[in-house]
Amino acid sequence: MGDRDELGAFLRMRRARITPQSVGLPTGSRRRVPGLRREELAHLAGVSVEYYQRLEQGRATRPSDAVLDAIARVLGLTDIERAHLDALARPPRRAAPGAAAAGAPPELRRMLDLMDRVPALVIDDMFGVPAANPLAARLFADGLAAGPGTPNLARYLFLDPGARDFYVEWDEVAAATAGQLRLSAGRHPRDRGLAALVEELAAGSAEFRALWDVGGVEQRSSGAKTLRHPSVGVLRLHYRHFLALDDPRRRLVAFVPEEGSATEAALQLLGAWTTGAPAAS
Repeated sequence: MGDRDELGAFLRMRRARITPQSVGLPTGSRRRVPGLRREELAHLAGVSVEYYQRLEQGRATRPSDAVLDAIARVLGLTDIERAHLDALARPPRRAAPGAAAAGAPPELRRMLDLMDRVPALVIDDMFGVPAANPLAARLFADGLAAGPGTPNLARYLFLDPGARDFYVEWDEVAAATAGQLRLSAGRHPRDRGLAALVEELAAGSAEFRALWDVGGVEQRSSGAKTLRHPSVGVLRLHYRHFLALDDPRRRLVAFVPEEGSATEAALQLLGAWTTGAPAAS
């Protein structure tokens, strides 16, 4: 799907979720489509119907902040959705076709190795994992072994049946992953590697296709995940992303257990198996 098609699809899906009564309009009995009509949204946003139609069809060139803010207000967009709208409506005039940088700098790999008490990995905005410390490599062993080339956790999540056992809240993780991939696609519409990954996931996973068609966008920098490891059982881990200022397409992710928890003890055991040292008692 091209940039213009993505913009139109995003606006139509967001129009469909706004009920007329929620913005003070009469419902009427002859309404044939869910949500707001184009002319209703245009009126509420203070733009002409003709201009909004051109925008939804991808024929309006670089709309102003004021126009996008007005449309976002009517549609009730979140901050992340507003940023996504901006990326779709005003893509970079010159964008390199390349993907996120491969590999990880030596100093970052060294930092990972020194973080020996918590799982930590480097992940890009396509969910590729160019580097992981030994504890993360053991924790995510199946996910980091999936597929050719750089390990990819999105590919593992949607295409490997074992991921449903590993991710206890699979549905939640899947929705967040699809939303983050769509956000990346909006920011980097000419990234062939990202487009190829989306096509691969859509071809191999009905669940991914359904989530992609919903058109949700997400960006999470912290939270919690429940994982089921085949050797040490269920782990509840809090995670946080740390962005690299010189490479915004990659971030370091660290997973931290609650102090004194069963998860902390399980990680110590997993770490002992990784290093060959006895677990702390």
